[in-house]
Amino acid sequence: MSTEARPPLKIHFPDNLPVSARRAEIEDALRAHQVVIVCGETGSGKTTQLPKIALAMGRGRMNAQPGERGRLIGHTQPRRIAATSVAKRIANELNTPLGEVVGYKVRFGDRLSKDASVKLMTDGILLAETQTDPLLKAYDTIIIDEAHERSLNIDFLLGYIQQILPRRPDLKLIVTSATIDADRFAKHFAGKNGPAPVLMVSGRTFPVEQRYRPFEESRDHDLNDAIADAVDELWAGRPGGDILVFLPGEREIREAADHLRKHLAHSPVLRSAEVLPLFARLSQAEQDRVFESHGAPRIVLATNVAETSLTVPGIKYVIDPGTARVKRYSYRSKVEQLLVEPVSQAAANQRAGRCGRVSDGVCIRLYDE
Repeated sequence: MSTEARPPLKIHFPDNLPVSARRAEIEDALRAHQVVIVCGETGSGKTTQLPKIALAMGRGRMNAQPGERGRLIGHTQPRRIAATSVAKRIANELNTPLGEVVGYKVRFGDRLSKDASVKLMTDGILLAETQTDPLLKAYDTIIIDEAHERSLNIDFLLGYIQQILPRRPDLKLIVTSATIDADRFAKHFAGKNGPAPVLMVSGRTFPVEQRYRPFEESRDHDLNDAIADAVDELWAGRPGGDILVFLPGEREIREAADHLRKHLAHSPVLRSAEVLPLFARLSQAEQDRVFESHGAPRIVLATNVAETSLTVPGIKYVIDPGTARVKRYSYRSKVEQLLVEPVSQAAANQRAGRCGRVSDGVCIRLYDE
């Protein structure tokens, strides 16, 4: 690391995010405890603001003395697309180039300078690093985000870090959850003074109107027709706000995108609308298009990655068929399978909340109440 002193970093916390109002409380909890659980609904700002709070407290390499190596603030996400988009968002809020202060490392991608302070990564990347860095000495702070997803990687990490915390008294751990699982996490990380503290942060959501539009699939009418009908209902002849459509996977997204483009082409008013897919296997450039500022109205077709892991900006409406592709282990065949299943009520509510971020929203559910 260079011995030259860095210019002071100006860290701004948006007043309209609920987590900003709890900043002092979060800092006090982090100073007093090794582990802190932050439970907040989607929209509270916890994903983007918690690493900035850690930076402001003096954590990370940005605050190392000249000549010192310093340690990283590690921030995990369940998916690659979330890790890269969150890193860009935080770097933008800090007015720094991506990779200089905030960067990411995912499979097949790395934008992280040797002097960076905040490292976004997938859970799998951090888990792999335990092989070469058993005590995770590269980090002074670790944020396990979206812990409520309870993937195998997340559960392994939570168990592993619990084991090394007594040997790393300088390491701070923040676990975030969007659900009421927070108490279970708090008990898991209980110490001699009792369970880890839980801080509840309210979401920032506007009212969302729920409309149920069940449909029966037939030879002449399928899911793609139902989605097109919902688009017509929401825009009622002319676009007025972006639409987010949830679909189980890449194949369904591509089919729906083709259908919608043909459907919109027949309308002289709606043909200007963009139809954008969003799933993990997309190229980085195509993923970035979803998060860029735009003028034309848009329909974003996404997997459940847009449910909690990342926020698609400008969404006013949601269309939810109520299904997702879920990884299940088949005891009979001894293999994992990806099955399309109905989503839980909690997931359905998360999806509806995606259109209550910027204004009053409308969620059309393509199933009965």
